[in-house]
Amino acid sequence: EDLLGALGATLATTLVAVGCAILVGLPAGYWLYRHVAFGIAYRNWLGALFAAPTVLLYPLVLVLFGRTYTAIAVMAFITGIVPIILGTREGLAAVPRTLINVGRACNASRGQEFWKILLPAGTLMIFTGIRLGTIYALLNVIGVEFLVNFGGLGYLVSDMYDRFDFPGMYAAIVFVILICVAMLALLRRIEDWLRPA
Repeated sequence: EDLLGALGATLATTLVAVGCAILVGLPAGYWLYRHVAFGIAYRNWLGALFAAPTVLLYPLVLVLFGRTYTAIAVMAFITGIVPIILGTREGLAAVPRTLINVGRACNASRGQEFWKILLPAGTLMIFTGIRLGTIYALLNVIGVEFLVNFGGLGYLVSDMYDRFDFPGMYAAIVFVILICVAMLALLRRIEDWLRPA
């Protein structure tokens, strides 16, 4: 079986989805932090969206994008963006007010305040949101690939199931689990590296 090709397709789709989720989610989280009333109002709505079974949106995405990697990436984007927005907002809101006041006392511009105070102080919680978004996006990519029999590791498992190749199917399932564990371990290492000493 083309295991490396399937792995490459799944990881590439996941990375595109997570990259787009970061590009949209970080500014959205910052906007919710800056506009406190909106942040408080929409936090629970975003939490509910995060808990919702977004895989049910696939028929709509299928109509819009067809049976393509783009459709799978859009599904993963929808799943991955919510924890990134929430993590960014919560990370920035948790920055001690004293740090912000010191920056303003030194006449820091809004851009300097963001890059030199808010982002460094909120990095750990922001990255936690990115870590959650990445893992959920990866799982969503594999799940949708399995459901629609299209590309990647999920398709590999589904294809072996359809051919009654049960030893190969179980081996592919174990491989998927190992990839998810390895991705989680890598993200935890990055998070430990970002953690202040």
